[in-house]
Amino acid sequence: MKTMVTANQKGGVGKTATLVHLAFDFVERGLRVAVVDLDTQGNASYTLQAFACGCTASRMFNGAEGLADHFGDMDDGGLMRLIESDPQMADMEKRSISEAGAAFRANIEALEAAGFDVVLIDTAPSLGVGLAAALLSADYVLSPIELEAYSIQGIKKMVTTIANVRKANPKLKFLGMVPSKVDARNPRHGRHLADLEQAYPQLLIPAGVGLRSSIADALASGVPVWKIRKTAARKAAKEVRALADHVITKMEIV
Repeated sequence: MKTMVTANQKGGVGKTATLVHLAFDFVERGLRVAVVDLDTQGNASYTLQAFACGCTASRMFNGAEGLADHFGDMDDGGLMRLIESDPQMADMEKRSISEAGAAFRANIEALEAAGFDVVLIDTAPSLGVGLAAALLSADYVLSPIELEAYSIQGIKKMVTTIANVRKANPKLKFLGMVPSKVDARNPRHGRHLADLEQAYPQLLIPAGVGLRSSIADALASGVPVWKIRKTAARKAAKEVRALADHVITKMEIV
């Protein structure tokens, strides 16, 4: 089983949209996917509500015994189970990182024992206990980034955070940053993209996603963008599929 976190210390950068579409794509490839929503905003939980299994995110910070009881039949073939955000996640900030990290790691191991192929973890846009615990337990981290000044500042902090976490979790690999909500007509976006390519030539993923209203339509409808019956959705679907191809190859799942 492989575990991936989507993270950025700046909100509104397309983090949840990226994770949700990767989940839908992976299921269509026949993978058993667990989505863990650690963001108290609960946006991934809203979009993926049809896949809720009755297990909450705060449950992932308690004992792992009985966790598999939530998942039901795990036959071969693609499926998704949502471990949804809940208000008790706010209480996690009172826990120590070592305590929360150990409990979360034990539950990730329980997900593997239950038969999942991949775990995708959405996180809050801040360096809190939840994000730290997720990074300490993960194999990979992916950072969507909007081509705006505040988002670029956030990714600089994220790169530093990942480097620090790798001292305690050396298996953690940074898949890179995904240019998200890219407006090709905006010269500022073009300048910022060029700056990022120069500053992080090895970390910028060559599979960005444009500023597409069809993606917002898909998230609101609880479906992937390739299910949206609009001509404008075709370009978005092509971009998201290309990103999924890149990520699944880098994660060495298939």
